[in-house]
Amino acid sequence: MKRFFHRKTSREVAKDRLKILLISDRVNCSPEMMELIKMDIAKVISKYMKIDAANMEILINAKGKGARGRTPTLYANIPILDLHKQ
Repeated sequence: MKRFFHRKTSREVAKDRLKILLISDRVNCSPEMMELIKMDIAKVISKYMKIDAANMEILINAKGKGARGRTPTLYANIPILDLHKQ
């Protein structure tokens, strides 16, 4: 079970950064672009609900299947703190 109110250890942060680097390399998306995508998604969702943007995870997976073969798929794990914007 994922804990919502804990600070990530330096090991967890380093692991997350490595995952982003590896995934971004596979789908030709720079880590900077991944971070911009993450910030934009957090900004939009924050208009409607309170989220924990510091602990959200955005992944792009190249294993998705589309009409033309493999297509990148975006997965988001965004902890929701409150469904009502305050």
